[in-house]
Amino acid sequence: MNSPTATLPSKTLYISDLDGTLLNQNAELSEYTIAALNELIGRGVHFSVATARTAATAVQMLKRVKINMPVILMNGVLIYDIAEERYIKKEILSKEKTAQILAAMKKTGQSGLMYTLAGEELLTYYDRIYSKALQDFVCERVQKFNKKFVQINDLSAADTDIIYFCFMDTRENIRRLYDEIKGVSGVRVEKYQDIYSAGDLWYMEVFGGDASKYNAVMFLRERYGFSRVIGFGDNLNDLPLFAACDECYAVGNAKTEVKAKAAAVIGTNEEDGVAKWLELNAV
Repeated sequence: MNSPTATLPSKTLYISDLDGTLLNQNAELSEYTIAALNELIGRGVHFSVATARTAATAVQMLKRVKINMPVILMNGVLIYDIAEERYIKKEILSKEKTAQILAAMKKTGQSGLMYTLAGEELLTYYDRIYSKALQDFVCERVQKFNKKFVQINDLSAADTDIIYFCFMDTRENIRRLYDEIKGVSGVRVEKYQDIYSAGDLWYMEVFGGDASKYNAVMFLRERYGFSRVIGFGDNLNDLPLFAACDECYAVGNAKTEVKAKAAAVIGTNEEDGVAKWLELNAV
């Protein structure tokens, strides 16, 4: 009699958003979460993050966590291997699409931040500081994370690979720009409210159509042979992450739309919800 075929053990990737999910309201990892993640990773749990942040900020925030997987950055535009200090996947905007985005900005009188890659170096260009929110954004990242911002009179003159645009303004101004850009073929546009501000501050991000948390998760799943992916999130830009996961969980402070897509709602980001769920369930 033939023996039954052995069942291979599943290999699971746990992947969490950062802001509003793994980070607390001070945009920091709590001591509890740091200790819990390191204990889990030490046991062999595969853990990563998927965030709108860049390598400069994300790596600094995660410096005390022994991350054992590449991380998804800028909502899927880049995938970065922290151990090897290199990007393993990049999504570049074509010159034609970049020109269309810049034309929409000019038509609406809107400015923003244009992220580029010069080799492995990430540079961020801007033509003017148009609000206190943008000024605070730039100052914080220069002072805390030593990020490079370069002022340039004409954004179209930047001679580097363009990968991403970020805008922050009132809901109405963002809506006007969104209406102009959403018709550009081959780009993704995501907008959502700033979770750290009580006022009318919204973010909008524009990047290549193949760049998404969904595609980035699928890349990691295939490249590293994961049979199961479990994700955690709080905001609208986490819905593509959820779509790529076998199971997904919303933290208690998540948007209603995110909770509706989740298998369950767990503790809030202030309650170390992700870390506590992992301690009980990660294998």
